[in-house]
Amino acid sequence: MKFAFFTLGCKVNLFETQALEQLAASRGHEIAARDADAVIINTCTVTSVSDHKNIRAFHKLRRDNPHAVIAACGCFAQTDPDRVRSTGEIDLICGTSDRAQTIKLCEDAVQGKNVTAAVRQPEEYEYLPAGIPHGRTRGLLKIEDGCNNFCTYCIIPYARGRVRSLPPVQVLEETARMAAADVHEIVLTGIEIASYGQDLTPQCSLTDLLCRLLPAFPAIRFRLGSLDPRLINDAFCARLRCYNNLAPHFHLSLQSGSNTVLQRMGRKYTAAQYLYNVNLLRKAFPDCSLTTDLIVGFPGETEQEFAETLDFLRQCAFSSVHVFPYSVREGTRAAAMPDQCSGAVKTARAERAKQTATELRTKYLQRFIGCILHDVLPEHQSNGRWAAHGRYGFPIYIASDTARKNQPVTIRITDLYRDGVEAEII
Repeated sequence: MKFAFFTLGCKVNLFETQALEQLAASRGHEIAARDADAVIINTCTVTSVSDHKNIRAFHKLRRDNPHAVIAACGCFAQTDPDRVRSTGEIDLICGTSDRAQTIKLCEDAVQGKNVTAAVRQPEEYEYLPAGIPHGRTRGLLKIEDGCNNFCTYCIIPYARGRVRSLPPVQVLEETARMAAADVHEIVLTGIEIASYGQDLTPQCSLTDLLCRLLPAFPAIRFRLGSLDPRLINDAFCARLRCYNNLAPHFHLSLQSGSNTVLQRMGRKYTAAQYLYNVNLLRKAFPDCSLTTDLIVGFPGETEQEFAETLDFLRQCAFSSVHVFPYSVREGTRAAAMPDQCSGAVKTARAERAKQTATELRTKYLQRFIGCILHDVLPEHQSNGRWAAHGRYGFPIYIASDTARKNQPVTIRITDLYRDGVEAEII
């Protein structure tokens, strides 16, 4: 059989799709981009905009694969299976649990068997093997699923369930398998990896896990996915600062720099606490890259609160900020809040925030001009240059005829270029 896969949303979804591709291939199926017998779409529902993207994708996949069995899994399929079904394009709806069964269900459906796919609330961690796309320098390893935070704007805890963790022994086993496949960098990902291990007996924090993982695989660089800033404390910094294979790139979720907005969002920290944690990281990991997400135009956000946020971005001196206009998500508490901002206000504030983010990014990158970086990994060629990433996470473009894919090089940064920096091999 020929299987095709389509992914919307975050790195967790991408990891899960890669795992399903591997499972399908292990059962003797061909992974194809067209003329598929079965198509699996991994859906996202983080915003109402995501829902519309899912539905458009359903229609396109049906047009492109009129005779295929099409299955939807993921967060949108979990939270609103009736809406998925009402499109008339999807044959199987599988949600966010028992993901591996999707392959078998598609096999049976293609063979004409009557199949029933149930959407149930995820309760246990579903082990899925890390998919390792051929020739890739970096790989994803999902170590956690679910979230217990229930922020007022977020539907994901309802889609993913409570925190569930991959036991440390299995994390080490999966890492060894990826190392054997010549993966040079592993991104540890999950829905809320700062909560890793809370459900395990005995408990094992993310810091505990890293203190086992980093020395066990010194030749692999590990990069952390998005972190709740409350994870960052003296123990985190003291225990991890000595490991050269931990990428000094930390994505600390912010959402707002205004305490009153943070309170309405249901975030469990203040701006002062966040800044304290940022300073801890900067002391332990000099020159580290600090990136974040920002929601603008949250219900009730005043001009003063937005100004506080812009000022806070400058205090933190982020190297990159992902800016999102607030999108109403039905089923969340924020959707029912008064004083919803207009579309025009959200758009204008997003543009102002992006301008500030660009200024901060330029200032951060300029510090590296003339610097030498080791173990930079060329990934692919683009416009006569090799696109690469180093320890700090920003894009590096190398003008070279001698670089080779996946072969680490030492470079000198010469100038700013596109969304990153330009460099030469030394």
